Amino acid sequence: MPLFTSQARQKRHRFVLPFLAGVLVFTGPVSSGFLSVPHAVAATQSSAVTYKLTKQSETMVTSGVRQLTYAWVPSKSSIPTEVLHVLQVDLKNPYVQLNAMGGPQGSVTGKQSVGAMTKETEAVAGINGDVFRTASSTEGVPMGAQITSGQLLVSTEQLQGMYAFGVTKDGQPIIDNFVFAGTVTAVDKGVSYPLTGVNKSAYRTEPDKGYSHVNALYLYTSAWTASERPANSSTTPNEALVVDGIVTEVAERGAIATPIPENGFVLRGHYGKDSGNFVASLAVGDRINADYSLTAKSGKTYNPADFQMMVSGHTLLMDQGAPVSFTRDVNGLSGYADRARTAVGFSKDGSTAYMLTVEENGGRKGVTLKELQQMLKELGVWKAVNLDGGGSTTMVTRPLGDFQTKLTHPTSYGTTQRLVTNGIGVYTTAPQGSLKGIAASGPETLFIGQQAAYSLKAYDTYYNPIDPTGLTPAWSIDKQLGSFANGMFQAAKAGTATVSVKSGNASDSLKLEIVGEAQIDKLIVEPSSTLLKPGATINVPVKAQLTDGRLLSVPASSVSWEFKGFTAAVQDGKLTIDKVQNNIAAGYAIARYDGFGAVAVLASGTEQMLEDFEAATYNVSFSGTPVETAGSAAIATGITGRESSKVLTMDYDFTVGTGKRYANAVLNDGKGIAIKGSPSAISIDVMGDGGMHWLRAEFINGDGKPAYATIADQVDWTGWKNIRFDLAQAGLKGEAKLVKLYLVNQEQDQDERSMLGQMAFDNLVLQYPPGQIAVAQPTIVMTVGKKQATVDGKSVTLPGAPFIQKGTNTNYLPLRFVGDTLGAQVVWDNKAKRVTVLRGDKMLELWVGKDTMTVNGVRQSMPVAPLLIKGSVYVPVRLVSETLGQKVDWVNKTQTITIR
Repeated sequence: MPLFTSQARQKRHRFVLPFLAGVLVFTGPVSSGFLSVPHAVAATQSSAVTYKLTKQSETMVTSGVRQLTYAWVPSKSSIPTEVLHVLQVDLKNPYVQLNAMGGPQGSVTGKQSVGAMTKETEAVAGINGDVFRTASSTEGVPMGAQITSGQLLVSTEQLQGMYAFGVTKDGQPIIDNFVFAGTVTAVDKGVSYPLTGVNKSAYRTEPDKGYSHVNALYLYTSAWTASERPANSSTTPNEALVVDGIVTEVAERGAIATPIPENGFVLRGHYGKDSGNFVASLAVGDRINADYSLTAKSGKTYNPADFQMMVSGHTLLMDQGAPVSFTRDVNGLSGYADRARTAVGFSKDGSTAYMLTVEENGGRKGVTLKELQQMLKELGVWKAVNLDGGGSTTMVTRPLGDFQTKLTHPTSYGTTQRLVTNGIGVYTTAPQGSLKGIAASGPETLFIGQQAAYSLKAYDTYYNPIDPTGLTPAWSIDKQLGSFANGMFQAAKAGTATVSVKSGNASDSLKLEIVGEAQIDKLIVEPSSTLLKPGATINVPVKAQLTDGRLLSVPASSVSWEFKGFTAAVQDGKLTIDKVQNNIAAGYAIARYDGFGAVAVLASGTEQMLEDFEAATYNVSFSGTPVETAGSAAIATGITGRESSKVLTMDYDFTVGTGKRYANAVLNDGKGIAIKGSPSAISIDVMGDGGMHWLRAEFINGDGKPAYATIADQVDWTGWKNIRFDLAQAGLKGEAKLVKLYLVNQEQDQDERSMLGQMAFDNLVLQYPPGQIAVAQPTIVMTVGKKQATVDGKSVTLPGAPFIQKGTNTNYLPLRFVGDTLGAQVVWDNKAKRVTVLRGDKMLELWVGKDTMTVNGVRQSMPVAPLLIKGSVYVPVRLVSETLGQKVDWVNKTQTITIR
């Protein structure tokens, strides 16, 4: 088998996936005939990186549908392992069907999550489908064709290289490039006109970049639920309503207001053009016949009713078992960058469909499209098409014995599922069978101190759920990591174990992981505010990024807190400050899980309104880059959620132009709003549109040079939200001015973001600390082997002399002395053998005998470990001092260490 080699991913951090050694985990009975994955052979060049798929787990979803998880394992341990999820569907199974899912109640203009689609349509599994335009002013209709239960709901667009996946009524899978053609005939008049499409948004055609609805005839059904048919078409319509094949209403120079019934459709033409004249020529009572078809690139023409389902995608990925050249430009999909991916394909004999997603969350970054092709090749997929990826990538499955589907793996947003235009659903038509087995149901990953409920599920001979009433479960765990009581488990310590359940002669088990300190790569505290003020309440969510890349929220019940400089109480993830010590520069809220700590540095100060726009008299304007970028900015009233207030609004239009694009709300003709003093942060109310753009602020420093700060990495919310952003990142100097609030539509992943939208801003509040967090900056001079040292020229005696450890050439010195001299707080935990050093905005933690340390919650390796000698902790002088922001000089001739 040819090797897949890559060196592009070698610079990324290492994350190791657990349970990679070919372990196969069963959560229910499975018959023989598992998918065999070939092994990669050794690389021919030592510098090349090879990958292979290693199966991690397999379970049944329903009769004929298996759920598999694979690791994409690199030959270099420094490169992360990614995760592939597969639904393997037996298309010959009489009880399994695939179908296209869409918006609520079958709407093609209403988006919803894959989870909501499967729930509404009673699918047992599903993935997201077609690419779509994300602009808030467009309808989000699939760009390609969609056929649901033999009915064409959306036709193809005139685009190049777009492929679709379909299954015929007799169960044959097809992937091809389809072209729509149709004709509308006024039967009584004997007049026909070409039909351009069904239920389509306005778009630019390829390769001519024409306007899709100019002099074109379109058909719209009741599945089109948007207010316009369509928005921004650059045309005025003539419309005719047809019910049961008979014209019932005609409108010129405007849209028909009558709702479209399920047994009807609207014909829409362009007023003043041939297509509009055809519509205008129709009269009430005329009989209408609409015929249309899909012609594949292979030359075969299909009646849409020949298909059970169809969902379009993007570029072709595989053909005849081999990767192919991309049929469409993939730059807009970040095809050459690591991202979450979704694809669908089938086997050579057409008997098996493969629905696949590659995970992206936390340290798992996903794969390039070329890597996805190699994954498909190793799986043995014969032909495959790429579906919408990135933030849209979603898979949901129904766990064995459950009645509802659940998110199979995290999305790019964690547990949040993006609203998408359509998806592919998996359905079972099997009758109810007899009891086959039971399944243990409950969370498989917990944190110490977390309580979780486990329940007994049951499934029949078709692997479909049945009511477990009458079955009495008996729970047990093979390692004493916690305790069970009536199906409730209380996690007490870290480790892995097997949870088992028995009922009569039936039994099942699941693997349980309780996360421990050793698995944590980074602990993250995200305070909603850093203002240290008695009575203030601050949200303090905590997340843990594990060494295998997973990013998990740590339950509030599993986090312990320590406070330095103030007293406070924490309940349900909210910190309420009680008393603050006098004359402190900073307070430290230390979140700790299983001994692993992270810090939120709080500072007292004042707040001052910068701008609420109520009395603003200056001019607000819009500018865009490149010049094709359109939009507007103004101070306005009547905005949803702020109806009685004045706010700053900005409309943007990125539909024209290429590359990175900017939309700027310019304040006071670029002269800006003056900022007094040196604030540490700004809080701002932002009305988001879910456009996923990068939101930033531009300042002008007192020296006339620009400075920038990020308000939000992605505008991933809709409606109003309060955001606090740190000004330290901007590096403001002198009397600064805020001159712009702006959006950046970055070149990568533009398919993930809206091309048109509206933002609004209100209540900009400056937060001032009493001053920078002051830290001592002494000059310390020490000599190896001598207790005498100087601090700023004054003689002092050390508790122990610095020394050079044999075999490492590392200078050690007493940590307490250095910490105290540098003005740091040094806290010793004798039980954990841990030293915590707090100084300025840093928290450093070290363990005696361990060669790792943490800096502000991030684990880092150390060349040597701290030592405990006669009750004093000795640390590597250069590593610790420079981590705390100091400079260290070493003079070998005199054996002198200088910290300055």
